[in-house]
Amino acid sequence: MVSEKMYDKLANLVVIKGVNVQKGQPVVIRANVRDAAFVRKIVKCAYEAGAGAVSVEWSDNAITKMAYEYESVEELSEVPQWKYDKVKHQHDREACYISVLSDPPGVMADVDGEKIKAANRAYYAKMADLMTYTMNNEGQWSVIGVPSAEWANKVFPELEEKEAYEKLGDAIFAVTRVTEDNDPIEEWNKHDAEMLEHASKMNEFGFEKLHFTAGNGTDLYVELVRDHIWIAGGSTTPGGIFFDPNMPTEECFCMPLRTGVNGIVYASKPLDYEGKVIDGFWLRFENGKAVEFGAEKEEEALAQLLSFDEGSSYLGEVALVPYDSPISQSGILFFNTLYDENAACHLALGRAYPENLVGGTEMSKEELAAHGSNDSMQHVDFMIGTADMNVDGILKDGTAVPVFRDGNFVF
Repeated sequence: MVSEKMYDKLANLVVIKGVNVQKGQPVVIRANVRDAAFVRKIVKCAYEAGAGAVSVEWSDNAITKMAYEYESVEELSEVPQWKYDKVKHQHDREACYISVLSDPPGVMADVDGEKIKAANRAYYAKMADLMTYTMNNEGQWSVIGVPSAEWANKVFPELEEKEAYEKLGDAIFAVTRVTEDNDPIEEWNKHDAEMLEHASKMNEFGFEKLHFTAGNGTDLYVELVRDHIWIAGGSTTPGGIFFDPNMPTEECFCMPLRTGVNGIVYASKPLDYEGKVIDGFWLRFENGKAVEFGAEKEEEALAQLLSFDEGSSYLGEVALVPYDSPISQSGILFFNTLYDENAACHLALGRAYPENLVGGTEMSKEELAAHGSNDSMQHVDFMIGTADMNVDGILKDGTAVPVFRDGNFVF
């Protein structure tokens, strides 16, 4: 059972190791009102670590849902200038961002998808130039999760609410490497070092493309951009501050060539997209673009994702995750990308991370595009890894080198 001491440790972990807050640096925390008690712990830890001003941006699913139900598309599409100015002010002051997740999957399942799409399009269009702050790691950011009764009921519908909540809490803290008697910061330092080893080996090979195959029908070639960089564990800001964006993390990820993806891929886990759970879906790519798709559930939501903008039907990330990762071995489907993407190899539709390209964080959009990077207002991960997945790395001379066999790294 998770204790208050463990919540204290988690709060300290995300401040010290997650965003690695610097003396006098502002901290912005984004969280649901249900998590107020835990957020107070983060605020306290941030101040004790020497942070400057600490602010909290609250959300509430019920209120958000009412906005979609009662407001018109025109009202939802209006993004006032003050929202832009607020975020720009935070960036100008070099703030770091902490996001706390506890929302249940499918929370917006019965909301008009077109309204969600319109609101998101308007927001992303208004804020587009500010998104480089986190996409380029100009400042630190970190995402963590905590259990909620609503989320637990979705993950463990067969259990009583109290038991489900405790079981979800135990799982979240275990995969985040926080226990009653350990030093989670030390655990994360070791984990980051191990992850960096995988990235280093992938970079040494310098593969031209990857070939994914699995018994469910996946047969996909993913070409990588020239001068690509595999990244794992934490990231580093231009000022040299190391931080851990995702807690937990088990992925080693890279940048696909926008026009270099061909074949078919089947998702191995459901995807909670804008509050709608897409399940049993597949995509067929041709010269980088998803030209065909299907889904057993919420196919319309998948269609909206792929048509969000021009870049949302192309890939921006390819990630390798061992099937024997702690999250996968837990046997739990979290219905949350932060956790589920770290249980399986995955791909992301939408914008690529410039850090995966040599010199990418200093490039303009035009320069990134010239190198084959995909651009979009979205970045949505979906899981493809299976216990029988094989991955071959293809060298420039056509030689195939085993990278994954039966779901795990061979080196």
